Amino acid sequence: MLFTTIDSPLGELLLAGERVAGAPGGTALASLSVPGQKGGATVGAGWVRDDAAFAAVAEQLGAYFAGELTRFDIAYVPSGSEFRRRVWEALDAIPYGTTLTYGAVADAIGAPRSAARSVGTAIGANPLLVVRPCHRVIGANGSLTGYAGGLERKQLLLALEGMTLGV
Repeated sequence: MLFTTIDSPLGELLLAGERVAGAPGGTALASLSVPGQKGGATVGAGWVRDDAAFAAVAEQLGAYFAGELTRFDIAYVPSGSEFRRRVWEALDAIPYGTTLTYGAVADAIGAPRSAARSVGTAIGANPLLVVRPCHRVIGANGSLTGYAGGLERKQLLLALEGMTLGV
């Protein structure tokens, strides 16, 4: 596993991935974690630091945080169950600057609204914070709920995208 760290408004981000021919920059992203993230990745034995392998991802993240990029073009390492992948694909489809509720994500994947809790669990297991926009999912009453990176970071990301919601 390759990794690097980059500075961001959220703190130091840990990026991990694998070399994949045809991926932008030649690296597919497996994980993007923030400091103190619930279930976040940590550098493992045998991991190799390779800053250059993540140059394309780092460039896109920099543009996003500068307000110049609204959609990422990043290859991901496939992971998760079939249900989680469906939920994560629905996250990828949420437009920049908008939010959906957990129930609306359930609707988007063809699951009953009663699956909102399972959807929330899948969202909480998202290994790609920021680039797979789980921060755009909010509670049914419009409140900020559940973010593995912390609600303050969720609020910061939404504000960056032009939305103001209270914690």
